[in-house]
Amino acid sequence: FNSSRSHLLMRITIDGRDHVTGSMVHGTLTLVDLAGSERVGKTEAQGQTLVEAAAINKSLTSLGLVFTSLRQNALHIPYRNSKLTHLLQPSLGGDAKAAMFINVSPDPKNLSETISTLQFGSNARQVQLGKASKNVSSGAK
Repeated sequence: FNSSRSHLLMRITIDGRDHVTGSMVHGTLTLVDLAGSERVGKTEAQGQTLVEAAAINKSLTSLGLVFTSLRQNALHIPYRNSKLTHLLQPSLGGDAKAAMFINVSPDPKNLSETISTLQFGSNARQVQLGKASKNVSSGAK
């Protein structure tokens, strides 16, 4: 079993102009593939693999803290606790909308990871981001 041991984040920004009205539209789509958390004792990670696993787990913990803070309407949202959460800040606040898919294993030997992943997803699901709005500005013809 090989894991990429990294997160993937791709941001697509689109700007458009209506040639009839001259209005400008701006939108951003952020696609994120999160690495799964790793149980170091289970994977017996060592060396660089251990360092990577620790970094992944730290960033996922930071993302969980952001979800908890957003859910509780906290005054401070800890976006700067990791590079991941800092990059995701525009996608998790303001007029953004987010969708999350989680993958779990049906194998009984992965039960603890499956439960952890479901709890993470449940925490994220309880976040209310508010109403998304159109990013349209009027322009000259």
